[in-house]
Amino acid sequence: MDELDELPVVTDRSEEYLNQRQLLDYRTEREACLEWLLTFGKRPDEAVGYAVGTVKQGAYRMDQFYRFVWDQEDGYTGNVTHEHADAWMKELARGDASATHKRNCQKAIKRLFKWRHHEYGRSEWDPDITFAADSSTNPRDFLTREERSAVREAALEYGSVPNYNNLSPAERDRWKQYLAQRFEKPKSEISPSDWDRANGWKVPSLVWTSLDAGLRPVEVERSEVGWVDTDNAVLRIPKEQSAKNRDHWVVGLQSRTAEALDNWLAERETYPEYDNTDSIWLTRKSNPYTTNSLRYLLHKLCDIADIDTTHRQMSWYTIRHSIGTYMTREEDLAATQAQLRHKSAETTMKYDQVPVEDRQDALDRMG
Repeated sequence: MDELDELPVVTDRSEEYLNQRQLLDYRTEREACLEWLLTFGKRPDEAVGYAVGTVKQGAYRMDQFYRFVWDQEDGYTGNVTHEHADAWMKELARGDASATHKRNCQKAIKRLFKWRHHEYGRSEWDPDITFAADSSTNPRDFLTREERSAVREAALEYGSVPNYNNLSPAERDRWKQYLAQRFEKPKSEISPSDWDRANGWKVPSLVWTSLDAGLRPVEVERSEVGWVDTDNAVLRIPKEQSAKNRDHWVVGLQSRTAEALDNWLAERETYPEYDNTDSIWLTRKSNPYTTNSLRYLLHKLCDIADIDTTHRQMSWYTIRHSIGTYMTREEDLAATQAQLRHKSAETTMKYDQVPVEDRQDALDRMG
């Protein structure tokens, strides 16, 4: 598949803003920019581009910048300038977004002007203001051992319904209404097979695989049936589909995770929405999972598990961070680097820390 097909060339919000001729002009410019970033963006002289995931996130931020410019200019223009970029940075500085988001927006616009420099000879952008980096060397947040177990068990409970044969007619009617809404079909068409689907293995296999492999959101989105080797309890992620696009990866799984995946792959074959896709998991709307849909799922699991998410940055990466923390504790940094698919050992070093419960135990011993 063309990598551009995976990118937000024109977002819905921009499409609503533009007429047909403006839309064609904007799409042409965006395709040229994004294709250049994929092929040359990182090191143009060596034809080394950025990973699809990096370009995808930057594409959204560039699109936001263009819409800011159109608002400033009271209409469409493709001629974005350094003055526009500096004005957007000042707008971001006044906002409540995190420093990380502001820095990422600035990086995206620098790449936009880098493309304009190499393609059209325009000068690169040196911003008037910069945003401080997060000086923390620790992962932002992670699940404790107890929370990992609780989330694993919550995945078995998520969306489940009582056994069809154990319900009274009145109870069965109420659950039919629930399933009709959940599966978006008439209540009269709800059958015992819908009970089986509600209690299926999609969510447990997705959550358990992520708990073992630390799948990034983009890896969940790109995951394919061909990755799964349940006989050997591993995922085999090819280089061209890995998030960093560097190496082939073989990632270990627990035996019960492999069994859950085996159950799901057999179940998956019965659903028509999977007939023309190799994706392992699709949402209820038959779309690939995204950062937002995975965050929503994790928060639902935390609700079931009675995990308080107040004052915590609970994203899908929270699962990944927990693997890094405890794999390093149980094995070593080399094992963590392999399991989390880090190219650089420096990236893995941030997990070389003592989990909070160990520090609490130390305090207890200290008296």
